[in-house]
Amino acid sequence: MGTILIDKLLSACVKQGASDLHITVGQPPVLRISGRMQRLKTKVLESPDTQALMKSITPDRCQQEFQETGSTDFGFSFGDAARFRVSVFRQRGNVAMVLRQIPVKMWSMEELGVPLVFKSLITRPRGLVIVTGPTGSGKTTSLAAMVDYLNDNFDHHIITIEDPIEFQHEHKKCTINQREVGVDVTSFAEAIRRALRQDPDIVLVGEMRDLATIEAAITAAETGHIVFATLHTASAAGTINRIIDVFPTNQQEQIRTQLASAVIGILCQQLLKKVGGGRVAAFETLVVTPGIANLIRENKIFRITSSIQTGARHGMMLLDDNIFNLWREGKITKEAGLEKCNNAEELAKRFAQAERGIFDDQPAEMEPEHV
Repeated sequence: MGTILIDKLLSACVKQGASDLHITVGQPPVLRISGRMQRLKTKVLESPDTQALMKSITPDRCQQEFQETGSTDFGFSFGDAARFRVSVFRQRGNVAMVLRQIPVKMWSMEELGVPLVFKSLITRPRGLVIVTGPTGSGKTTSLAAMVDYLNDNFDHHIITIEDPIEFQHEHKKCTINQREVGVDVTSFAEAIRRALRQDPDIVLVGEMRDLATIEAAITAAETGHIVFATLHTASAAGTINRIIDVFPTNQQEQIRTQLASAVIGILCQQLLKKVGGGRVAAFETLVVTPGIANLIRENKIFRITSSIQTGARHGMMLLDDNIFNLWREGKITKEAGLEKCNNAEELAKRFAQAERGIFDDQPAEMEPEHV
């Protein structure tokens, strides 16, 4: 019964445009649609059901990992309709699963609203580009769009290191090799070190999750490659601090110096509920100018936020300013904005002032310079 059911569930997921499918004992399967959890009108799942569903799609090596550790992750294709990133875990002694749908259609940077300045940043000869945000904020989708843009326009060699592989890229102008941690290579750090001998122009690191990976990524960026990486941070300043804090105190000075010259841009993103259904992305954009590189070097990270505020001509913008603009354009509600912003108190004040008709003196929208 597992196989029939999983096909039906995945079809429902694709048909209804759900981002996730939740399977756990004691309730029917649940779809997350536009951020809301909706139960399917089917039977309540029991322990043998979730067990059978898990076995019907989980590769043997992952079943073994699940037996040993209580959880496993993998990616798999549902025919040509979609790909899913699957997380299997044990809860209260039973099998549970969450399947995240990865669209087969690759979105473009324009469709996602990725700030224009990133087109020029990712075509530089070297440097570290970090995309951050909470789980499920669309980091992988933005990175895939950047890789696809390069694939359409440049003849590069791109190596991606992912856990698991989500979007599958075809070779267009670029040669793209995708390595899955746990299948093709043992760890992110090991894969980055190996990549440097594989003549890459661009290395994509699915997640900078430990000191060894961060070190390897910074080194790769310093040695003449573009490195894309992700972190779970909410602001540009927070991203720099998080990276530095991973290192022991006696190395932090040196890491600040390295970061100041390696990082070229940070994109922090949040997905917000859109008026009328669906989601819209809001972005905080940091472009590392010589001035910002100095702030990183001199450990004045707290001043980065105000530098972003005054850096519009370089294509910079704070997350909360972007959220405010989305609200002004009628794309989101105030509530949706306040739920995902970095400074709710300040933003609420701006909403209130705007509603009374005193808009801030917003600088005119300027085309970001190519930096």
